[in-house]
Amino acid sequence: MNLSLSFKQAALGLTVLACIGGTANVIANAAGPASARNDDWVVPDIDKLPDNAWGRLVREGRDLTVKTYVRLGPEAADAAHGFSGNNMTCQNCHLEAGTKKFALPFVGVFADFPQYRGREGEVGTLEDRINGCFTRSMNGKVLPFDSHEMKAFVAYIKFLSDGRPIGGKTDGRGAGKLTELSRPADPVAGAKIFAQMCTACHGDAGLGKKADAAGAGRGGYEFPPLAGPDSFNDGAGMTRLITAAEFIRSNMPNGTSYNQPTLSEADAWDVAAYVVSMQRPHKTDLDKDYPVLTEKPVDAGYGPYADGLDIKLHKYGPFGPVRDKLKMMKNAAKNTAMPAPAR
Repeated sequence: MNLSLSFKQAALGLTVLACIGGTANVIANAAGPASARNDDWVVPDIDKLPDNAWGRLVREGRDLTVKTYVRLGPEAADAAHGFSGNNMTCQNCHLEAGTKKFALPFVGVFADFPQYRGREGEVGTLEDRINGCFTRSMNGKVLPFDSHEMKAFVAYIKFLSDGRPIGGKTDGRGAGKLTELSRPADPVAGAKIFAQMCTACHGDAGLGKKADAAGAGRGGYEFPPLAGPDSFNDGAGMTRLITAAEFIRSNMPNGTSYNQPTLSEADAWDVAAYVVSMQRPHKTDLDKDYPVLTEKPVDAGYGPYADGLDIKLHKYGPFGPVRDKLKMMKNAAKNTAMPAPAR
């Protein structure tokens, strides 16, 4: 990951990747430090940082988020730093350089790590999570933990998490919540909505729009690809229907917000189904994800699955039957593990 999508995601670097949006945007800074109240969406002002080692590192982390492809992409001037396998940016999923509410923001993220992650089946660090984005949403390879760029990403995320307590809830994290459908999401219906509302930015085939007129070179994307060889791979979080639908509903088309959505919930589910159905690079070893298969998200679009249910049900829903089957399996395992009562 590490979703963002089809719509006009301001070129400003909306990332779906994770991770779906545009490229060169600047942070919409709020004046003053982050509030200690987690229900207030306050972004610390990066321009107020001093011109010292810390301030420069934080600003570099922001710049790497906005123009990832310049320094770390496949066409980077230093080929040894081509850790990203596509020309997308981090803010294609983490919109407005990771500062937009309900657009997979970085705000509060630093306080969440280390954390247990079912995909790896172990406790991981923030650096591990960043590399999850590089190997999935950016379709690339791991960024060395001790690299200057990794330190810049971590510093920027720490800066945006200022004032957010460890273990505390940050309202505005993630991409918002949607009421799930009682029917499967429909990629055919979604394709029609995509044609009406998304192709002007992302192209008829969802291949994105290059920032430079020639459509080549190191210019990155004005509007990122949602499919094709320069998109996120099939192990990215944005290939999961729930993640994609929530992101789309809260942020697409361009200018949309969580509190003022453009699409109906049903349309968001169907457009997400169409995006999820598109062809994109394949990530190897996906079968090694989720060592404990009962921890696999219900909308993971690739097997193996613990429940034995059809892949289409996992990919497009409805997810009630999946949850019911998993609950039954977990209860059965729990009862089997319980010792017999003493006689």
